[in-house]
Amino acid sequence: MPYLVREHLFIGNIGDAAEVLQNGSNDITHILSVLSSASISFFTEWRSGLSIPTKEIRKVYVGGAESEDVSGNGSKSSLSPDKLLYSLEYAGKDLKFVRMAVPMRDMESEDLLDYLDVCLDFIEDSRKEGSVLVHCFAGVSRSAAIITAYLMKSEQLSLDDAIESLRQSCESVCPNDGFLEQLKMFEEMGFKVDRASPIYKRFRLKVLGDSYNRGEKIDGSKFGADPGLPAEILSSFVEASTDKEPPRTPAYRCKKCRRLVALQENVLDHVPGEGETCFEWHKRRSRNSFSRSDDEECSSIFIEPLRWMTTVEEGGLEGKLLCAHCEARLGYFNWSGIQCSCGSWITPAFQLHKSRVDISTI
Repeated sequence: MPYLVREHLFIGNIGDAAEVLQNGSNDITHILSVLSSASISFFTEWRSGLSIPTKEIRKVYVGGAESEDVSGNGSKSSLSPDKLLYSLEYAGKDLKFVRMAVPMRDMESEDLLDYLDVCLDFIEDSRKEGSVLVHCFAGVSRSAAIITAYLMKSEQLSLDDAIESLRQSCESVCPNDGFLEQLKMFEEMGFKVDRASPIYKRFRLKVLGDSYNRGEKIDGSKFGADPGLPAEILSSFVEASTDKEPPRTPAYRCKKCRRLVALQENVLDHVPGEGETCFEWHKRRSRNSFSRSDDEECSSIFIEPLRWMTTVEEGGLEGKLLCAHCEARLGYFNWSGIQCSCGSWITPAFQLHKSRVDISTI
């Protein structure tokens, strides 16, 4: 039986969801399914003979493309090859329930933050229209993590207070350690997924590094957008204002062909090291001998992986970063890390040499 967490908000497992979908409910009108597969066939695989009717509303992919069929005539727009973000459908007895299905595994390496916005919006909207059941397979980790994030945001609770409040309704909830780490970042970002935040960027890089270290194929959808796309596409990434000129941002261009290769928002800051002394093989000197001039600058910048880096997406451990237009060498990448001229070790590292790029504003 689902547990009531707040008015019009329930948490449960796959059995609770199957019961509601098959036999109906006087309380629940919406269902948020967080399972390893978004397909309703997951229920049939879980319990042979179980049949749940559905009618697709739409599917939304990470790249922003969606397919839609609410007219009943079967017409759909073309699908994006990107990863499915969620599917929305009418489901269950008399197709009376609205079900959002989010494909998420219960693994510490899974990217919870990528799904939070759509899940929290769905919960909020569903509670206004009726009541929502949030469930995963066991009702312990994935569903608990999402409801914890919802309580944090809607009630301005700390992570610890939100989990404690949830456990007053369902004692068994226990998000995995990876989800807890991401929920802590969610709190640090002010209860929103701020993709421009250094916290989020470092997390994204860590996720990619962990995936590479496990031998998994690098998911290019996790890379940052290519700022060198045509202006009409680039405009979708830059916030514009209708009543005033948008702020100008530093941009990095290939020195040879002037192709845009990075924006300031793609740059990952690091704490400067101790300069050339970091490379010397001798005993530690006094602290003063390591002092660096404030005028010294790193000879490179380090950025997040971007979609023009085809060599990176193809799975190389290390290699040159070449301009996507003229193939001039711009820098180097290494998943194991690169030492900056200042002495700091950056891992993983996607390095652009300042001597190979021009800095301007757009």
